[in-house]
Amino acid sequence: MNDESEIDQDHGGTGKVHSLGVTGRLRAYFLAGIVVTAPIAITFYIAWQFVRAVDSWVSPFLPSDMNPQRWGIPGFGVVVVVVGLTLIGAFTAGLMGRFLISVSERILARMPVIRSLYGAIKQVFETVLAQKTNAFREVVLVEYPRTGLWTLGFITGATNGEIKARLAEGEGGSEMVNVFVPTTPNPTSGFLLFVPRRDLRVLDMTVEDGIKMVVSTGIITP
Repeated sequence: MNDESEIDQDHGGTGKVHSLGVTGRLRAYFLAGIVVTAPIAITFYIAWQFVRAVDSWVSPFLPSDMNPQRWGIPGFGVVVVVVGLTLIGAFTAGLMGRFLISVSERILARMPVIRSLYGAIKQVFETVLAQKTNAFREVVLVEYPRTGLWTLGFITGATNGEIKARLAEGEGGSEMVNVFVPTTPNPTSGFLLFVPRRDLRVLDMTVEDGIKMVVSTGIITP
């Protein structure tokens, strides 16, 4: 018996794993422990670091009596940020808030570099956070980078504007969609493709499952 297993040989010369040895079992238990505890520990660590970072950012703006570091209560800064953003959102929904936003955007539109940066950031947040958007709601297979090879992508919306007009000439007027193809294992970077919907294979998996598959380099398959 070796460290991995006991092998019983039959008349045909084939072997069958009978049982794991002590070293093999300990190794399996150790790896199982990592699989169970590592995701939980990393998640809690990232969440804790985020809470501490927000608390440190908010603390200088609060009176000493309300300082969460003085109280020793973690997460108070996060509560302040959530409440503050909610109040700002409620204010901007009113007439005065919309007026101030309009004036601010007009000022930003006159700044050569700032206006492009602001416009791009605003569009991304509106696309991701808007309740009625269809962005990142479908996971698809797209034939990329060449015929016969398939990769995972996410539909971010319908192709519109000049790009739609230009592509419609060569695609016979078929529906074109924007497909974001993320890189592995970092899904925050990738490629933007304009693909006819008929050339895509829409999957039933959720966006979360699709991202898990990309981040895990295909190890986690829904």
